[in-house]
Amino acid sequence: MSAGANPEANVFKSEIFEGNLRQVELAGTTETVLYGGDRPFEQVAEAFASTPQIAVIGWSSQGPAQAQNLRESLAEVGSDTRVVVGLRPGSPSIKSAEAAGFDFESGTLMTVEKALGTSMMSLALIADAAMAEHGHELVNMMPTAATLGLSHGFWLGHLEARGEKPRQDIEIIGACPKGMGPSVRYLYEQGSGINASFAVAQVGQAAEGSQPARERALGWSVGIGSPYTFQTTLENEWRSDIFGERSILLGGVHGILEATYAAKIQQRYEPEAAFEQTVESLVGPISRTISHEGLLGILDELDEGGREEFAKAYNTAYPVLERLISKIYTDVSSTREIAEVVDDNANDMPMTQVDGTDMWRVGERVRAKRAGTTEDDIAIDPTVAGIYVAGMMAQVDVLREHGHHWSEVVNESIIEAVDSLNPFMKARGVAYMVDNCSTTARRGSRKWAPAFQTRIAQAVIPVLDGTRTQEDQHDYFSAFKQHDVHQVLGVLGKMRPSIDISVE
Repeated sequence: MSAGANPEANVFKSEIFEGNLRQVELAGTTETVLYGGDRPFEQVAEAFASTPQIAVIGWSSQGPAQAQNLRESLAEVGSDTRVVVGLRPGSPSIKSAEAAGFDFESGTLMTVEKALGTSMMSLALIADAAMAEHGHELVNMMPTAATLGLSHGFWLGHLEARGEKPRQDIEIIGACPKGMGPSVRYLYEQGSGINASFAVAQVGQAAEGSQPARERALGWSVGIGSPYTFQTTLENEWRSDIFGERSILLGGVHGILEATYAAKIQQRYEPEAAFEQTVESLVGPISRTISHEGLLGILDELDEGGREEFAKAYNTAYPVLERLISKIYTDVSSTREIAEVVDDNANDMPMTQVDGTDMWRVGERVRAKRAGTTEDDIAIDPTVAGIYVAGMMAQVDVLREHGHHWSEVVNESIIEAVDSLNPFMKARGVAYMVDNCSTTARRGSRKWAPAFQTRIAQAVIPVLDGTRTQEDQHDYFSAFKQHDVHQVLGVLGKMRPSIDISVE
């Protein structure tokens, strides 16, 4: 993340409306954003003034982070609203929740049924497949006019696929952090936080005297530490989120690295050198440059020959990856991917070892050698950078084609990749990155990474090494240099938290 990002940067349009809600212009479009950079926790107290208790259901990725962050934000302003955690009897997460200060004796740890039944706002942060199986049952435990909070719209997509609707008397809101739970907690503790999106999916029947649904969503987002919160819909959120993790965020980057590493080995590089020029280059200088200098910053770091190599890789990879990424979006949007995740979990389908290839065993040796070094000797590999950026841009274009907000597009395609996820792969390898994510993400990444690997190996590498002539002669690289995304990323880059995520 851009170190020293200025929360008062000149990124907003002149008008300020409805408290901390402001407007920002992104490539000719105007979006609504909540500025929470100065941690105005008083807004959290106001949002929940008539909410005696907030229940956090589940303790996997987001649960621990959000429960602790909310508890501490409310305590900071002396709010009487308490945060409780609901877990099923015998849950293996009980000890972890107790270690975080939630316990049965104080009444801050309780059964799921009691937590839901005694809370006017409940955050359902359980696994997607569990929510698909038990969602109706859980929601039916909630009081009339209660608020259901979701950090992912998966359940709503599942209901859409089945032609069902949630209980109509409850309110449904969303606050969706742009990173995995450990990042949400770490950055909060450092006084920074991670950006999020917010949505109101169903107004329902609000409890008497409560704040409007949007104020609760925004208070929740500020309470978990989000410096900036962007408006979206939960329908767009689940589509972009499930799509992004199958594409460049997880599946795409994994497949690209497997293919480019294999190409280096075929070119007779030693394994450790091949790993450095592919994985280490991508999670190191490529990600760092994009994070601090934007996508065009890659070109500034290359000499003339490197820029020509980047352009050739970009032109070759973009049409290949755009077709694949479009296919992924169609499968996600149609709810086929949701149905597959639900079926795989219902049938207890085992997951593969995501780092089972030789490349990741080589990576263990490389990471051990670089421990304690400054990594100054790792350079940007122009071919890897060209292919990777082509994948990012293909995802950007597909999301924009389907009407997603710029803030969502750039966060899901670029910022989350280089600032929140790639650091996990840099620290301990691809499995550490993928398997710190949700089960939905883990399954999707495993499914689609081989598709990326195959297309790069069959349709991109042969063109780049001269064994095949490229049929598509369109100049995609020129379009890339003039793309609106650079202006958008420049604006959103000023809204990034000021602290780099650290998982070493």
